[in-house]
Amino acid sequence: MKVYPFKIPKPTNEHLIIQVDKEPVFYNRLHQHEEIQISHIINGSGKLLVGDSIHQFSKGDIFVIGSNLPHVFKSVPGEKDAHMITVFFTSQSFGPNFFKLPYFNDFESFFININAGFKVESNKKKIIHQLLKLESQHKLKRLVSFLELLEELRQASTQVLSKFVYTKSLSTNEGERLQLVFEFVFKNFQKPISLEKIAKMAFMTPNAFCRFFKQRTNKTFFQFLIELRLAHACQLLNQNKELNINIVADLSGFNSISNFNKKFKKIKGVTPSQYQQSLVL
Repeated sequence: MKVYPFKIPKPTNEHLIIQVDKEPVFYNRLHQHEEIQISHIINGSGKLLVGDSIHQFSKGDIFVIGSNLPHVFKSVPGEKDAHMITVFFTSQSFGPNFFKLPYFNDFESFFININAGFKVESNKKKIIHQLLKLESQHKLKRLVSFLELLEELRQASTQVLSKFVYTKSLSTNEGERLQLVFEFVFKNFQKPISLEKIAKMAFMTPNAFCRFFKQRTNKTFFQFLIELRLAHACQLLNQNKELNINIVADLSGFNSISNFNKKFKKIKGVTPSQYQQSLVL
């Protein structure tokens, strides 16, 4: 299967696509698709790479990912299968003018925010209830529940997922190169990674790779690597709130505690110790 573009299987005469994923891990290839994606994590944890950013995901999370926003859920294999229910739709699913009707005037900012994707921070019980109903409904009842779902999402407080929205679909070649890079980095971020080695993975010179990566992610490769390491550090601290900070730094790929503390404070706004303390309050 080509990484770009990724096609969502669409049943005949269905305007909404409801997909349930229950596997040892979620689909682990970087991909993008025309459809807007609303996903609820029923079980599983790991890292979500979306646009130019890396986030943690765990049981109970709800994410909305915009049209053609590159993303991948990198699961941590566990005792239970990773389990997610997702609704796919486009702004044209019910006709080119459906969401332009006066009834949806309040949704204008909502659809703009979808472009960068967001994580739901409130109203989660009602949103999950609407999502789960959709799986067993059909036709008019499904449409009504879907509109109620959008209304609950519109009123929820959210966290933006990506600061950079790539304005066009990546080519198959670009997607495959980024996939190789991300796959290698996710497997090896705890070890030293040189620019020469990662550029070779993408079949480029170091200078060409730096330009390629920055143009498509809005950040340098090493900014991305540091953010991935810090996301892993936060994940470790969330899983074990009493873990020694020096051990966290080492397991996350930092070769010195001072560098770890400096980078953590710069990106997260607090020191690792302060972050750890906030988890037990």
